[in-house]
Amino acid sequence: MRIVFCGTPEFSVAPLEKLLANDYDVVGVYTQPDKGVGRGRKIQFSAVKQSAASHGIDVFQPVNFKNEEDVEQLRQLNADLMVVVAYGLILPQKVLDIPTYGCWNIHASLLPRWRGAAPIHRALLAGDKTTGVGIMQMEAGLDTGPVFIQHECQIAKNETASQLHDKLAIMGAHALVECLECLKKDLLPEPMIQNLDAMTYAKKLDKSESKIAWDEKACVLDRKIRAFNPWPGVVAEINGDDFKLWQAEFIDSESSIDAGSIAKADKNSLIIQCQDKQLSILEIQKPGKKRMPVAQFMQSRQNWFT
Repeated sequence: MRIVFCGTPEFSVAPLEKLLANDYDVVGVYTQPDKGVGRGRKIQFSAVKQSAASHGIDVFQPVNFKNEEDVEQLRQLNADLMVVVAYGLILPQKVLDIPTYGCWNIHASLLPRWRGAAPIHRALLAGDKTTGVGIMQMEAGLDTGPVFIQHECQIAKNETASQLHDKLAIMGAHALVECLECLKKDLLPEPMIQNLDAMTYAKKLDKSESKIAWDEKACVLDRKIRAFNPWPGVVAEINGDDFKLWQAEFIDSESSIDAGSIAKADKNSLIIQCQDKQLSILEIQKPGKKRMPVAQFMQSRQNWFT
């Protein structure tokens, strides 16, 4: 089976590597065009391009598929199947129709819940107890296609977006190979048509969401800190200055002090009052400095001690 793989970020690497480890014939890899990063705008290859290059696989990087030459180039690869994982480009119907078995997508949610660009983060923000991955037959609409298989997993109490991302990437890689093995044996299950009434949309994260207000519920702020780790990170005001918060712990304790006030501070802890309960800050970052455990941070904040 000739497979074309499309992906860009780190989430896409595990499925690509899994295909190669199981001796599937990946005849080409599509990824986003190279971009400049940082102040110097140094060109950086995508995670998928780096992986493909290490295996000697041809890499293609069209800006889109509006150019007929790019469509014809894909057609010349004679793909039986195209696998799409966080590619970042909307594929037109003329592209979806090229491979013999069409295009499969690995999606990091239990569809139809959290269609869209940021399913991992939106699941955490919503306080979902479970999530998962699925293999979907792609259509021209956004994550609208029928789903072959889905695997569910629990979201751990203190799990961050970074941790959940890594877990779901591995689950997606295993689900992909499982689906491919079923296809080879002509045992692929009838795909599930998505229930539109249960659909939710996972809009792309925006940096403006990173600023939090302490007058929200502690459980909501806890979810934001976990969902925005590693990007964009939560920014909060403490004692008149802004800090980034990377890890915190919900404390089921009430107080009559104002939201945003320091409920407790000593050499090992920093606890902030929220609308209802409290948050114990575990990892924090000063502007222009590195992330640090709260005990290290508090060494220079003795005037905060309560």
